[in-house]
Amino acid sequence: MKRLRWLAPGLLWMGLWGCGSGEDFADLDAYMNEMRLQSPGPIEPTPVIRSYPSFTYSAGALRSPFQPPQRAELVAGPQGASAVRPDPDRLRQYLEGFDIEQMQMVGTLSNASGSFALLRAAGGIHRLQVGDYLGRNEGRIVAISDSQLEVVEIVPDGAGAWQQRPRTLPLKKHS
Repeated sequence: MKRLRWLAPGLLWMGLWGCGSGEDFADLDAYMNEMRLQSPGPIEPTPVIRSYPSFTYSAGALRSPFQPPQRAELVAGPQGASAVRPDPDRLRQYLEGFDIEQMQMVGTLSNASGSFALLRAAGGIHRLQVGDYLGRNEGRIVAISDSQLEVVEIVPDGAGAWQQRPRTLPLKKHS
Protein backbone atom coordinates (compact mmCIF):
# COMPACT_ATOMS: atom_id res chain seq x y z
CA MET A 1 0.00 0.00 0.00
CA LYS A 2 2.88 2.35 0.84
CA ARG A 3 4.39 1.65 -2.54
CA LEU A 4 1.23 2.76 -4.32
CA ARG A 5 1.28 6.09 -2.48
CA TRP A 6 4.75 6.87 -3.89
CA LEU A 7 4.02 5.35 -7.29
CA ALA A 8 0.98 7.54 -8.13
CA PRO A 9 2.76 10.93 -7.82
CA GLY A 10 5.71 9.55 -9.80
CA LEU A 11 3.48 8.50 -12.69
CA LEU A 12 1.76 11.88 -12.62
CA TRP A 13 5.14 13.68 -12.84
CA MET A 14 6.27 11.49 -15.74
CA GLY A 15 3.02 12.17 -17.57
CA LEU A 16 3.44 15.91 -17.26
CA TRP A 17 7.06 15.74 -18.28
CA GLY A 18 6.14 13.69 -21.42
CA CYS A 19 3.66 16.30 -22.62
CA GLY A 20 6.55 18.37 -23.88
CA SER A 21 6.39 21.22 -21.48
CA GLY A 22 9.40 23.39 -22.02
CA GLU A 23 10.20 22.26 -25.60
CA ASP A 24 11.05 24.88 -28.22
CA PHE A 25 8.84 25.12 -31.35
CA ALA A 26 10.64 28.14 -32.79
CA ASP A 27 11.73 26.33 -35.97
CA LEU A 28 8.15 25.13 -36.62
CA ASP A 29 6.75 28.63 -36.02
CA ALA A 30 9.32 30.13 -38.41
CA TYR A 31 8.44 27.63 -41.13
CA MET A 32 4.69 28.30 -40.77
CA ASN A 33 5.24 32.09 -40.95
CA GLU A 34 7.34 31.65 -44.09
CA MET A 35 4.62 29.57 -45.75
CA ARG A 36 1.95 32.13 -44.88
CA LEU A 37 3.93 34.91 -46.56
CA GLN A 38 4.42 33.03 -49.80
CA SER A 39 1.66 33.66 -52.30
CA PRO A 40 0.34 30.57 -54.04
CA GLY A 41 -0.14 32.55 -57.24
CA PRO A 42 -3.22 32.64 -59.41
CA ILE A 43 -5.47 29.62 -59.19
CA GLU A 44 -6.04 27.92 -62.52
CA PRO A 45 -9.64 27.86 -63.70
CA THR A 46 -11.40 24.52 -63.90
CA PRO A 47 -11.04 22.83 -67.26
CA VAL A 48 -13.87 23.13 -69.76
CA ILE A 49 -15.62 19.80 -70.25
CA ARG A 50 -16.58 19.26 -73.85
CA SER A 51 -19.82 17.46 -74.45
CA TYR A 52 -19.98 14.73 -77.05
CA PRO A 53 -23.03 13.85 -79.11
CA SER A 54 -24.96 10.95 -77.64
CA PHE A 55 -25.05 7.64 -79.47
CA THR A 56 -28.40 6.11 -80.27
CA TYR A 57 -28.34 2.38 -80.91
CA SER A 58 -30.65 1.82 -83.85
CA ALA A 59 -30.16 -1.91 -84.47
CA GLY A 60 -32.19 -3.04 -81.46
CA ALA A 61 -35.20 -4.03 -83.56
CA LEU A 62 -33.19 -6.11 -86.05
CA ARG A 63 -32.73 -9.88 -85.96
CA SER A 64 -30.33 -11.10 -83.30
CA PRO A 65 -26.97 -12.12 -84.81
CA PHE A 66 -27.06 -15.22 -82.61
CA GLN A 67 -30.23 -16.57 -84.28
CA PRO A 68 -29.98 -18.33 -87.64
CA PRO A 69 -31.42 -16.31 -90.53
CA GLN A 70 -34.86 -17.34 -91.77
CA ARG A 71 -35.60 -18.35 -95.31
CA ALA A 72 -37.15 -15.45 -97.18
CA GLU A 73 -38.87 -17.34 -99.95
CA LEU A 74 -42.38 -16.71 -101.17
CA VAL A 75 -45.15 -19.14 -100.35
CA ALA A 76 -47.74 -17.94 -102.81
CA GLY A 77 -47.97 -15.22 -105.43
CA PRO A 78 -45.36 -12.95 -106.98
CA GLN A 79 -43.42 -10.40 -104.97
CA GLY A 80 -45.55 -7.41 -104.06
CA ALA A 81 -48.82 -9.24 -104.68
CA SER A 82 -51.75 -7.16 -103.51
CA ALA A 83 -53.66 -10.22 -102.21
CA VAL A 84 -51.20 -10.66 -99.35
CA ARG A 85 -51.54 -8.13 -96.56
CA PRO A 86 -52.19 -8.09 -92.83
CA ASP A 87 -55.80 -7.80 -91.71
CA PRO A 88 -56.01 -4.68 -89.52
CA ASP A 89 -59.58 -5.52 -88.35
CA ARG A 90 -58.74 -9.04 -87.10
CA LEU A 91 -58.95 -9.60 -83.34
CA ARG A 92 -55.39 -10.12 -82.02
CA GLN A 93 -54.56 -13.25 -80.04
CA TYR A 94 -52.46 -13.26 -76.88
CA LEU A 95 -49.27 -14.78 -78.34
CA GLU A 96 -49.08 -12.14 -81.08
CA GLY A 97 -47.58 -9.78 -78.53
CA PHE A 98 -44.37 -11.85 -78.26
CA ASP A 99 -41.48 -12.63 -80.61
CA ILE A 100 -41.71 -16.03 -82.24
CA GLU A 101 -38.01 -16.59 -81.47
CA GLN A 102 -38.90 -16.75 -77.76
CA MET A 103 -41.41 -19.58 -78.30
CA GLN A 104 -40.62 -23.29 -78.06
CA MET A 105 -42.73 -26.19 -79.19
CA VAL A 106 -42.72 -28.67 -76.30
CA GLY A 107 -45.32 -31.22 -77.40
CA THR A 108 -48.52 -32.12 -79.20
CA LEU A 109 -51.99 -33.30 -78.19
CA SER A 110 -54.50 -35.14 -80.36
CA ASN A 111 -58.14 -35.98 -79.82
CA ALA A 112 -61.29 -36.38 -81.87
CA SER A 113 -61.49 -32.67 -82.60
CA GLY A 114 -57.95 -32.44 -84.03
CA SER A 115 -54.27 -31.91 -83.24
CA PHE A 116 -52.94 -29.24 -80.93
CA ALA A 117 -49.42 -27.90 -80.45
CA LEU A 118 -48.09 -27.09 -77.00
CA LEU A 119 -45.89 -23.98 -76.97
CA ARG A 120 -43.84 -22.61 -74.09
CA ALA A 121 -44.09 -18.82 -74.28
CA ALA A 122 -44.83 -15.82 -72.07
CA GLY A 123 -44.18 -17.72 -68.86
CA GLY A 124 -46.54 -20.63 -69.53
CA ILE A 125 -47.60 -23.48 -71.81
CA HIS A 126 -50.20 -22.63 -74.46
CA ARG A 127 -52.36 -24.99 -76.56
CA LEU A 128 -52.69 -23.89 -80.20
CA GLN A 129 -54.38 -25.37 -83.26
CA VAL A 130 -54.21 -24.84 -87.01
CA GLY A 131 -55.41 -21.32 -87.84
CA ASP A 132 -54.25 -19.70 -84.59
CA TYR A 133 -51.92 -16.69 -84.76
CA LEU A 134 -48.64 -16.12 -82.95
CA GLY A 135 -45.60 -13.82 -83.16
CA ARG A 136 -45.35 -10.18 -84.10
CA ASN A 137 -45.45 -10.76 -87.89
CA GLU A 138 -49.02 -12.06 -88.20
CA GLY A 139 -47.79 -15.66 -88.01
CA ARG A 140 -50.59 -18.17 -88.72
CA ILE A 141 -50.26 -21.88 -87.94
CA VAL A 142 -50.77 -23.91 -91.13
CA ALA A 143 -49.70 -27.41 -90.01
CA ILE A 144 -48.94 -29.33 -86.83
CA SER A 145 -46.89 -32.51 -86.84
CA ASP A 146 -45.29 -34.56 -84.08
CA SER A 147 -41.87 -33.01 -84.74
CA GLN A 148 -42.58 -29.41 -85.79
CA LEU A 149 -45.04 -26.55 -86.09
CA GLU A 150 -45.34 -24.83 -89.48
CA VAL A 151 -46.17 -21.13 -89.50
CA VAL A 152 -46.63 -18.62 -92.32
CA GLU A 153 -45.80 -15.01 -91.47
CA ILE A 154 -46.73 -11.86 -93.38
CA VAL A 155 -43.71 -9.57 -93.66
CA PRO A 156 -42.96 -6.43 -95.70
CA ASP A 157 -41.03 -7.15 -98.91
CA GLY A 158 -39.15 -3.85 -98.95
CA ALA A 159 -40.99 -2.58 -102.03
CA GLY A 160 -44.03 -1.30 -100.17
CA ALA A 161 -45.97 -4.55 -100.38
CA TRP A 162 -46.22 -7.73 -98.32
CA GLN A 163 -45.08 -11.31 -98.77
CA GLN A 164 -45.63 -14.58 -96.95
CA ARG A 165 -42.65 -16.24 -95.29
CA PRO A 166 -42.69 -19.82 -93.99
CA ARG A 167 -41.22 -20.63 -90.61
CA THR A 168 -40.97 -23.83 -88.62
CA LEU A 169 -40.73 -24.32 -84.89
CA PRO A 170 -39.09 -27.68 -84.18
CA LEU A 171 -40.07 -29.80 -81.19
CA LYS A 172 -37.71 -29.13 -78.31
CA LYS A 173 -36.99 -32.45 -76.68
CA HIS A 174 -36.21 -32.89 -72.98
CA SER A 175 -37.87 -29.62 -71.95
